[in-house]
Amino acid sequence: MTSSGVDSRVLKIIKAASSDGIPFRAKPGHVHFTWARTFSSLPELYIQPQSPEEVEKVVSLARQCRRRITMVGCGHSPSSITCTNSWLVNLDNLRQILSVDVESGVVVMQAGIRLWQLTEELRKYHLSFPVLGSVNEQSIAGVISTGTRGSTLKHGLISEAIEALKITLASGKTVSCSAEDRPDLFRGALLSLGALGIITEVTFRAVPAFSIKWSQTIQSEASMLSAWQNQNSLWTDSEFVRVWWMPYTRRSVVWKGDTVTREDLKLGREVHFEPQSGYYDGPLGYHIYHNLLWLARLVPFITPWIEFVFGMQYGFRNGTTSSGCQPMDEALRMNCLFSQYVTEWAIPLHKGPEAIARLGSWLKNLSPGDEGYVKPGIPFSSTGLYVHSPIEVRVCDSNVHTSDEKHNRPWLDSTIKNGPTLNMNATLYRPYDLEPPQMKRWFEAFEWLMRDLGGKPHWAKNFVATHDEIASWYGEDLVQWQRVRDEVDSEGLFVGSWHRKHVLSRDKPCLAFEESD
Repeated sequence: MTSSGVDSRVLKIIKAASSDGIPFRAKPGHVHFTWARTFSSLPELYIQPQSPEEVEKVVSLARQCRRRITMVGCGHSPSSITCTNSWLVNLDNLRQILSVDVESGVVVMQAGIRLWQLTEELRKYHLSFPVLGSVNEQSIAGVISTGTRGSTLKHGLISEAIEALKITLASGKTVSCSAEDRPDLFRGALLSLGALGIITEVTFRAVPAFSIKWSQTIQSEASMLSAWQNQNSLWTDSEFVRVWWMPYTRRSVVWKGDTVTREDLKLGREVHFEPQSGYYDGPLGYHIYHNLLWLARLVPFITPWIEFVFGMQYGFRNGTTSSGCQPMDEALRMNCLFSQYVTEWAIPLHKGPEAIARLGSWLKNLSPGDEGYVKPGIPFSSTGLYVHSPIEVRVCDSNVHTSDEKHNRPWLDSTIKNGPTLNMNATLYRPYDLEPPQMKRWFEAFEWLMRDLGGKPHWAKNFVATHDEIASWYGEDLVQWQRVRDEVDSEGLFVGSWHRKHVLSRDKPCLAFEESD
């Protein structure tokens, strides 16, 4: 490594440690950006270890140098959680599959492997994740650490398939944990926010490979809500369901998919076929949409009309349907297009129709007597406010496969504890990396409604919440997570300003290591 921008005392310690034969792969001058370029930082060192021994050396050196460690994968979180001016560690070079037991489905891998790499490897053994989110660029460690979830009532967090972890603690030692072995550490590490240590190895139980046969249909808002309120049939008629709600045109895109087994494909009962391509996912749709969003920054009142772009992809008339049958990871994957801010909240599923009715009335400035009017009760004015759409609506249920008693439900799981969860996602795009106007008022109003409906924010997304609010939401679960965190990292080697703001106990600020806010 070169010495530019690195404290001389740090260089001296690193040089003294070079005689052990274990490389220290670090470089200064690295500029870190989140994927959406919403946040950036200039770490003192950017480090990419290539073995567990190198990870242990990084931690030991950081402790000696009094430097904090922050972890980053692809930086897909739009928040500042991966930003630091101390040491930034990336595990892209720890991405090997270590073992596969095809019969049991147990797969052991290094924690830096990206989801797209992992699904490619699993496909060779005719195995699959049981569920995935909409993006496949994250590392498996990042997915675990931030509570990523899917789009089905049959599963909750992706981490529910994790059977064991290896994690390098602040001591520099790597330990194993599972529901049976160090269960408290396991439960804390399953949603660690990067604050307990460096996850280096993951053991999870795969399922036989499967595909998803899906269809998506343009529906009126009223039709979509009617199916929702009819014994939740909107969410239970198929295994995988996603809804994109367009509040200005009062329509929705309803995507439903069901499992197709490998046996179905071999016997010819089903065949793979790709959906018909549309403008939206191609260069034409991308640039039309991007430039319209840019224009709407200058002329905000055209924003509601931009919803017509989705007609280019999905169709303009109610009842228009498209379909496909693809491998699971391809069927669930979405194109995130371009830079964006995202706030996503988990509320009880049964409160979803109320959320949509109140939010729709507020956004469209409906008055009593107008069709579809309900009292919004949102204490902010929507006059002159125009937001981007659609609003993504997904479901999950962490109560199906996990429980507190089994010590396999993360303490910081933000999904609903006593029933199914609705995840509502509000996105504001940043055309050409320009800030969207009126973001503060839109997100403030959206988050106010989510709080009013008993919601909690997704840890990896943008949100504003006080320490006291988070403490009230998680109660004893947060206390237990803090206890375990303090036990394995009493001086705060893995703690950054984001953690201090949101999840650290007030009486133990953990400020022993150097990093400015």
